[in-house]
Amino acid sequence: MHTPVTIIGAGLGGLTLARVLHVHGIPVIVHEAESSPSARAQGGLLDIHDYNGQLALKAAGLMDEFHAIVLEGRQALRVLDRDGTVLLDQPDDGMGGRPEVQRGDLRQLLLDSLPAGTVCWGHKVSHVRALGEGRHEVTFADGGTVVTSLLVGADGAWSRVRPLLSTATPEYIGKSVVETYLFDAGTRHPAAAKAVGDGMLIAPSPGREIFAHREKNDTLHAYVGVSEPQDWFAAIDFTDAATATARIAQEFDGWAPELTALITDSDVAPVLRPLHALPSGHRWDRVPGVTLLGDAAHLAAPNGEGANLAMLDGAELGEALAAHPDDIETALTEYEQAMFPRSAETVMDEMPEMDAQGVIDWFTGKGQ
Repeated sequence: MHTPVTIIGAGLGGLTLARVLHVHGIPVIVHEAESSPSARAQGGLLDIHDYNGQLALKAAGLMDEFHAIVLEGRQALRVLDRDGTVLLDQPDDGMGGRPEVQRGDLRQLLLDSLPAGTVCWGHKVSHVRALGEGRHEVTFADGGTVVTSLLVGADGAWSRVRPLLSTATPEYIGKSVVETYLFDAGTRHPAAAKAVGDGMLIAPSPGREIFAHREKNDTLHAYVGVSEPQDWFAAIDFTDAATATARIAQEFDGWAPELTALITDSDVAPVLRPLHALPSGHRWDRVPGVTLLGDAAHLAAPNGEGANLAMLDGAELGEALAAHPDDIETALTEYEQAMFPRSAETVMDEMPEMDAQGVIDWFTGKGQ
C-alpha cells in the first residue's frame, strides 16, 4: 500500500493536517491506535486562540462549525487565594480572543470534516523504518504494514516516529497533575461551583495549585498540581480512590473548603498525570520524507498553547505541501523553519510557577 501522505495519530494536529490536505485535494490517510473515536475520554476545555488555533481552523475552512461548538461565557476568569479570597474576577465580556470548546467536540468536528475512511482506527504502530530515498515502512501491532513517501508523526509525547529524526525523549518536569470531576455542580457541589464561577478558576501557590473549568452540563473539571518527584506519587495507591484523594487533599491542608472540595468531592477516581517535556528548542536536521508536528515535535509543560500549536503545525504543513506538491523536501523545510522558532518561543513565554498575585500580574500584563 502506497499513499502520498501518511499521518500517524488522529489528535487535533494530525486531523487538522488531514483536513487541510483534503481541502487542497491531496490524498491522505491517518492511522490511529485507538479503536474508535469514542474509545477514550478526550480531555476538558480548550481555549482556541485567535493568533494560532483559529488561524488553523480558517485554513481548514471550519470557522462556522467552530463557532457553533463554542461554550459561551467560559472565558470568565477567577483567581482565588488559598483561603478562598477572590483576588481577580473577570467576566466573559465576549470580546476575548480565546473562546473555549470541549476537546472532544473539536476533535469530532475535524473528524466529521473528512471523507469516510480517512482515519484507520485500531492501527497501533509497533515499528517504523527507513527504506531510503525518502520512503518509510510503518508496521502495526496487527502485523500490517504501509509504505509511504511522506510520513508525519502526529503521535504525541511518546511518538514512534520521532526516533527517525531525533534521539530526544520527554523528561519529567518535577510536577504532576491529579484530575477530578464534580458532576451537577450547581446542585450537588454548590460551594465549589460558586468558587469556580462561570469559566476558569486558578488558586495558585508555589508547589501546590488548583485549576478548574466549568465544562458542559454543569461539570467542574479540576487539575490539582503538585510539584514532587515521581517516587513521591508512586507511594500513593491510585487504585484506591478514597485513599489517593485523601492523600492529595492532605497537601492542601488549611486551604478553603470550597477549594479542597474540588479534590475530596470528586465523583470519579482521581487520575494521576505526570507532566513531561522535550528539551526546550528541540529540533532536528532535515531527513527526507518525514517530519513531526504537535507534542511529537515540541512537547512542553501545559501552558494553554499545546493544542493550538499542534493545529497550527498541521495547517501550515498542509499549506506548504499544497504550495509545493511536486517538491516534498522544499515543503518540509519551509514548514520546519517556521515551526522550530515558534515552538521554542512559546516555551520561553509560558507562565512560571508563582503565587496568586503573580498570576494576577501575569494575566493583567504586569508580569510579562
